[in-house]
Amino acid sequence: MRTWFITGCSSGFGHRLALAAARRGDQVIATARDVRTIAAMAEPFAGRLITLPMDVTDSAAARAAVAKAVEIFGGFDVLVNNAGYALFGAIEEGTPEEYRPLFEVNVFGLIETTRAALPVLRRSGGTIVNMSSGAGIAGRGGGGYYHATKFAVEGISEALADELTPFGIRVLIVEPGPFRTDFLGRSIAMTARQMPEYAASSRRHYRDTNDGHQAGDPDKAVAVIVAAVDAEDAPLHLPLGGAAHAIAERKLAAFRHDIDSWRDLTLATDFDGA
Repeated sequence: MRTWFITGCSSGFGHRLALAAARRGDQVIATARDVRTIAAMAEPFAGRLITLPMDVTDSAAARAAVAKAVEIFGGFDVLVNNAGYALFGAIEEGTPEEYRPLFEVNVFGLIETTRAALPVLRRSGGTIVNMSSGAGIAGRGGGGYYHATKFAVEGISEALADELTPFGIRVLIVEPGPFRTDFLGRSIAMTARQMPEYAASSRRHYRDTNDGHQAGDPDKAVAVIVAAVDAEDAPLHLPLGGAAHAIAERKLAAFRHDIDSWRDLTLATDFDGA
């Protein structure tokens, strides 16, 4: 039996993952900024699933939730950093009031939750699951701020994987493509300013034209995430769905082209004889 600590359980992958873990007999600490939105989740599981209030942007709240989890269950061995949202709009269109809160949740919230959880995980070992995105693999116009937060998640996760190996803690970076959750409906904000200069490149209508039509089945994705947590040979990067794999393949091919086409010139920048 595993014990899971999951952020952002009011909807989407966090909600489904908490229920999937509890249904298979695991213990779950499900958190949300407004705990009233998830209170009913606990009812069928006779104390194996508890709900706690937690705003990931509040480091004290993260420490308090972790302490409560230790008090009730003695600790946990899976941390899932799932809380997050997206901001769409061209870089020039965004304002600090719009993009700084995005980084507070998606990046600094993940950091504070992880820092609060690490003393527990270092004692028990286990797995950190960081929810990235296909947007963390390659950037496109109109999603620059969201891409930047997910690129940060990728870098933090890769560094953590290196740092935590001696403690028997694994890191799993989950990179979903479009899945049919309510992410596009309730978890995407748009910049208030919409400049005509970026009408063709900012994908303003992506949410409206894709919500409800995503190819990914979220229940199948959750099953793969659970399987990866259980596996002894889980990868560091776990792209989910055909779209995420296509993004990764295009990125690898473009990166290889850039490296190879300028190889001689770029290698020549070292000191002679270095």
